[in-house]
Amino acid sequence: MHIGKRMIQFSLDRPRVVTAIMVLMTLVLGALIVRVHVDTDPENMLSKDEFVRVFHDRTKKEFNLYDVVVLGMVNEKDPDGVFNPDSLNKIYTLSKFAATLADPKNSQRRVVARDIIAPDNVDNIVQAGLGQVRFEWLMPQPPATREEARKIRDAALDNPLLRGTLVSEDGKAIAIYLPITQKDFAHKVRKELLKKIAAFDQGDDRFYITGLPVAEDTFGKEMFIQMAISAPLAMVMIFLLMFVFFRKLQLIVSPMIIAMCTVISTMGLLIGTGNTLHIMSSMIPIFIMPIAVVDSIHILSEFFDEYQNQKDRRRTIEHVMDHLFSPMLYTSLTSAAGFASLAFTPIPPVQAFGIFVAIGIMLAWLLTILFIPAYVMMMKEESLENFGVTEPVDPASDRSLINRHLRWIGRMASGKPWLVIGFNIAVMLVGVIGITMIQVNDNPVKWFKKTHDIRVADKVLNSHFAGTYEAYLVLSGKDRELSVADAASWLTTHLRPKLAGIPDVEGRALEQIARSAEEVQTAAELADRLSDLWEDELDRVAADDDAGYDAWSAALDSLDALRNRDQIFKRPDVLNYIAALQQYLVDQGNVGKSNSVTDVVKKVHKELFEGDPGHYTVPDTVNGVAQALISFQNSHKPDDLWHLVTPDYKRANIWIQLRSGDNKDMEKVLVDVEDYFKTNPPPLELEHNWAGLTYINVVWQDKMVTGMLKSFLSSFAVVFIMMTILFRSAAWGLLAMIPLTFTIGVIYGVIGLIGKDYDMPVAVLSSLTLGLAVDFAIHFLQRSRMTMARLHDWKKTVQEMFEEPARAITRNTIVISVGFTPLLFAPLVPYQTVGIFLASIMFYSGLATMWMLPALLTVLQGWIFRKELKNS
Repeated sequence: MHIGKRMIQFSLDRPRVVTAIMVLMTLVLGALIVRVHVDTDPENMLSKDEFVRVFHDRTKKEFNLYDVVVLGMVNEKDPDGVFNPDSLNKIYTLSKFAATLADPKNSQRRVVARDIIAPDNVDNIVQAGLGQVRFEWLMPQPPATREEARKIRDAALDNPLLRGTLVSEDGKAIAIYLPITQKDFAHKVRKELLKKIAAFDQGDDRFYITGLPVAEDTFGKEMFIQMAISAPLAMVMIFLLMFVFFRKLQLIVSPMIIAMCTVISTMGLLIGTGNTLHIMSSMIPIFIMPIAVVDSIHILSEFFDEYQNQKDRRRTIEHVMDHLFSPMLYTSLTSAAGFASLAFTPIPPVQAFGIFVAIGIMLAWLLTILFIPAYVMMMKEESLENFGVTEPVDPASDRSLINRHLRWIGRMASGKPWLVIGFNIAVMLVGVIGITMIQVNDNPVKWFKKTHDIRVADKVLNSHFAGTYEAYLVLSGKDRELSVADAASWLTTHLRPKLAGIPDVEGRALEQIARSAEEVQTAAELADRLSDLWEDELDRVAADDDAGYDAWSAALDSLDALRNRDQIFKRPDVLNYIAALQQYLVDQGNVGKSNSVTDVVKKVHKELFEGDPGHYTVPDTVNGVAQALISFQNSHKPDDLWHLVTPDYKRANIWIQLRSGDNKDMEKVLVDVEDYFKTNPPPLELEHNWAGLTYINVVWQDKMVTGMLKSFLSSFAVVFIMMTILFRSAAWGLLAMIPLTFTIGVIYGVIGLIGKDYDMPVAVLSSLTLGLAVDFAIHFLQRSRMTMARLHDWKKTVQEMFEEPARAITRNTIVISVGFTPLLFAPLVPYQTVGIFLASIMFYSGLATMWMLPALLTVLQGWIFRKELKNS
């Protein structure tokens, strides 16, 4: 006996055993769900040894950087904006409160109080006479008067390190940047801040909290809740639609039981094997449910149409399963292969998603062919007495809306096949145009609805400040160790223009360089020898010889520059290059602002010259730069310098603020930096790399899209091969791929035409497209072959195909398309996207199957059915 028949007979003979095994398996695997660990960190989309993650972690450690929660306060109504005593008192209170936030259960999860950027925790750098600067807290206490508040505003706006970051240019907004030790503490910080803010008399002040860590961590919390709400709601909607179609409450419970057992078992297996519940894996139930239900609907649909002919539940279910066993097996294998191909993407969570959806699909198939017959046998025969009875009883009646339209489609597709084919090709061409317009883009903040507090905060704060999205451009010098000859040559080249107007000093200095170079072994010894010689020369300069004094001083400055060549981020030419790069990026429009060691040097240098704006420059000498940096070390927070440069001055970090976290905007910044380095070579060879959450999102999204594309193409090929093997014909295999191809072309063409970003959920939905579109095609083609082999007449075959088989496909299309509409009301955009495109995929794949396949089979009937016609 065929293995399928043996399985079905076992189910029919021992229905309670089958049910008990299924329930026990569900309970055992479901019990593992309590071990769930939620992880919504997009950083974990990449493997731990991925270069960008390794470099990102190294950068955070090297520059003592943390992920940041941004709290902003905006006051549009007060004439002084937020710079009034009441508003600043609130911001002071919030800053002090935020500094205390820590997880009582885990001391490692906390706000890093020392590194908070807030008015009470940053220095105001002011001049204290020529050659001196003074550091004082910007706001040591909340101001008592408006005049004091305005002084705080003016001081902050005068500091380029704070302007656009701490204080908005218009004075209407102020921000606090809260560094946190772990990203998964961000939601807790936001929650505690909102509680504190709720206790205020807010008046005209409006408070906003945002930042990528907040978006990612909050999404994780809401995702978990949404999964528990949306999936059951979708199940309820599917249940109600099935009741409309089959009107037998007792019978339609069975597909719901299968879907529930499949989802629970699959999720239990996922969690029990040590996998975290990630953004991707949270969608597994939503992807499994339609596939788990479609086979059951095929069975119930044919059972519904056939039962009144047989009047015997066992004979009816045997008849139905005999027809559907092969198509259901084929569709399950191909759908599972499509999802399993995701295991070859470079994204670990996507790999787990693909593997466990594939497992869930095969589990759903197994439960369907075992449990549905068992469930039918456990029902009382008399309970099915009126099952399948319609009004009027004649199933051929055209009074049924579905029947009337299906028969019209069948007549149209077989009667005017070239018109149908031509129309679909025209639609496909429009889809191809749309596909060329697709832009790959994602932003975790946009995973929330536009009305969500985080999304609103993101919009408001980024309109006031230079940007709440952070990226770090890390520069490293690649200067090689100088030989004595190279050092002598460098000094000679460096000194000639400085000493050109004083020939006697120039001659003696160049001669001393040449003579000393012959007497020493290293560049360091050369510098030491010349330092002694030139200090003696300086001592011998006449008191009234200013030109000579300046010339020998310049020579000594050149020695300092030579000694500090490895401390490249003290070099004026390098710092000026960084400043020019920063200005260039701002001019391009995607960067709101950037901070670097250059900004620190320029600000301190200005205050050393009594606040003269003309001295907001990089000093001309290494010594001048060093003096500015030493002066900064006298501030309240000297370690802040090490966020921007390493203590050995060999690596520098440019902190870049962007107003948008969209991948396309970050990618534009990457291109701008590459262009600048190509067209403006640095004064020495500089290596540059990127870090920061905004950049990491670009990397994993790119890997996801390219990985999905590769896996989709490979799974497309695998499914074609499987179809060829299962149908034992390459031609039939190719026919099975046509509805899939057209569905993808049209759905993704619409994505491009409407300007919808190709983001994470859209990328994943390509796999679902493959699974469901092939499902309908296999059912239609397999049933067509079976019917043609029996009738040997294509016209009669088409008529029969547009009865029960077409009704089953239509019912599936309607049930799944409409059944997942509850997802459209989810507060999380990825769930809305899945709902919209799941419905679209189901609808169009069903439509493409019932329009295109009969038209193609009509045109090709003499060739494609030659075996069936030969046996007639």
